[in-house]
Amino acid sequence: MNTLVRYNTGNIEKFLNDLEKYSIGMDEWIHRFSVLHQTESNYPPYNVIRESNVKFRLEVALAGFNKNQITVYTENNKLFVEGEKEVDSGKEYVHQGLAQRAFTRSWTISDDVEVKTVTFEDGLLCVQFEKVIPEHQKKKVWF
Repeated sequence: MNTLVRYNTGNIEKFLNDLEKYSIGMDEWIHRFSVLHQTESNYPPYNVIRESNVKFRLEVALAGFNKNQITVYTENNKLFVEGEKEVDSGKEYVHQGLAQRAFTRSWTISDDVEVKTVTFEDGLLCVQFEKVIPEHQKKKVWF
């Protein structure tokens, strides 16, 4: 009789050990899992929204930035969002609540997820993702 094991953050080490013990060719996946969160700062704020089983949207709040100051790119299963903001030293702020700093933020994306669109409007960067399901994995009905 097989017993279903549920893993959570309390037994993540057991999960990784079991995964390594019972899998073949998963070394790269395990490595990616171990370095999922490499961003040091929590700036800029963002949302990840599940629109369906195969569609996701990332929203990044970039108040004070314009489109020319933002770079969005993918490389080695990572999505990078970079912002380069020139500091205007000629201004005297009474209160400065908007961040005026450069940043790099990254997210790990799965092999079967691709970026569909990237838009920037009213200070909100939106990245649309879609999970690509290979033809051989799609539901097939014969009768």
